[in-house]
Amino acid sequence: MSTVQNVLFIMADQLRADHLSCYGHPYLKTPSLDALAARGARFERAFVNSGVCGPSRMSYYTGRYPSRHGATWNRVPLSINEITLGEYLDEQGRDLVLAGKTHVIPDRAGMERLSIDGGSELGALLSRGGFIEADRYDGHHEPGKESGYPAFLRSQGYDSPDPWTDYVIAGVDAHGRVASGWNMRNVHLPARVAEPHSETAYMTDQALDFMKRRGDQPWVLHLSYVKPHWPYMAPAPYHARYTADQCLPVRRNREELANAHPVVAAYRQHEESVSFSTDECVRVVRPAYQGLIRQLDDHLGRLFDYMEGAGLMQNTLIVFTADHGDFLGDHWLGEKELFYDTVQRVPFIVMDPSAAADATRGQALADMVESVDLVPTVLRALDVERPWHRLEGRELQSVLHGRAADEPWRDCVFSELDYSFRQARLLRGKTPQNARAWSVRTDRWRYVHWLDEPEQLYDLHADPDEFQDLGTSSAHAAVRAELRQRLLDWMLRGKRRTTMADEAVERGTNAHKRAGVFFGQW
Repeated sequence: MSTVQNVLFIMADQLRADHLSCYGHPYLKTPSLDALAARGARFERAFVNSGVCGPSRMSYYTGRYPSRHGATWNRVPLSINEITLGEYLDEQGRDLVLAGKTHVIPDRAGMERLSIDGGSELGALLSRGGFIEADRYDGHHEPGKESGYPAFLRSQGYDSPDPWTDYVIAGVDAHGRVASGWNMRNVHLPARVAEPHSETAYMTDQALDFMKRRGDQPWVLHLSYVKPHWPYMAPAPYHARYTADQCLPVRRNREELANAHPVVAAYRQHEESVSFSTDECVRVVRPAYQGLIRQLDDHLGRLFDYMEGAGLMQNTLIVFTADHGDFLGDHWLGEKELFYDTVQRVPFIVMDPSAAADATRGQALADMVESVDLVPTVLRALDVERPWHRLEGRELQSVLHGRAADEPWRDCVFSELDYSFRQARLLRGKTPQNARAWSVRTDRWRYVHWLDEPEQLYDLHADPDEFQDLGTSSAHAAVRAELRQRLLDWMLRGKRRTTMADEAVERGTNAHKRAGVFFGQW
């Protein structure tokens, strides 16, 4: 029997692993998350299965890779045939409650095909991805009835039809003019919203209210922040918390631009990459990005303090991670998506209160972790059956509770990209069917297979900054062939028989005579 009564799954949006002090940032202090890591365990090598919000989150929510769950880009619906963490828990009489962002898009066509009324209880559950929405808030997307944030802002005096645009991501320049955070040149200004009314403060309040209402009743909560995702506008005093010389140096060199991979070169023509290629943009944005992270950490401290006082830290499994990182000018790029550790590697902290987790408590673990590991880990913590014919991740308790040296674990991770919706596809003259790529990362190598484009390869031991692309190096042809084969093997072993458990297959194997079928007899 597990000692875990509750689960708190916290996700930050677009948070780089190297931007927490427990992961080595020399200036950006994150004491609340550092304390959580000291109380639990910190995975040094945690990677997302996509560098894009939507598909990454769907892998977290389903325990399946993007090419299997099919939601390969933002606003691509998750098929109603896919089963999410919320549905697994619902079968056990538990709710998965949401406060914040999900990127779940209803599969309207799938429900119409099956004559499922979107307004019915089932239709609503499928539309929400299995979540019970305490307050869903996806930031720059137009909030629906599910979010109370716009109404909250108006109640606080922010009189506007769109207070998010006019106050949350806007500042006032030296001439007294309202300046939009959509223009990154303005993010050194404080947001027009007071800090207690900001997105991060508001969603923390929703989580606190939820916990207080639940009292001693068990709960599972997904607290999903929209920050430090752009627009990088921070409220005072966090907008001025850091200076440019307190930021990590941008990781790029001129050699990267020579003979660049054609798709990467196309991404460098995107507006955000053109902006971040300038030193001025890097100097203005990075301090604001760090301020948003410190604000997040401070509010998590407020949440953890309450949980400590309420006795919840003793019976709650806490997972903190992100859906992907942010280039911030690294590699002459802005935004995310591509296969560099800057984007693919994320913080992953797990605080398991059970005595078995004392084996790794306070440690930094080198075992490779993927987004798909979240669902089986939560299900095991709550003693819920794991449907291994569907789940493609692993239970992290195998590591947290002390893995023997000879006990097998993964030695590589996988990620995927569908760039059909991006300008880069048009620049390369691709169709929506061949604008795809897959990556396998081992301890030493990062290999990328682009459909109808050249391969990429990086030697992470010799070149940890991923500056030198060995995709055409004749000396590394054998390495590329080996990794290409590993990628093919992973693709072929994907779990696609999702409607029948392995146990049922075992029972049905060679059972035709029991069913009265006697073909083949002489």
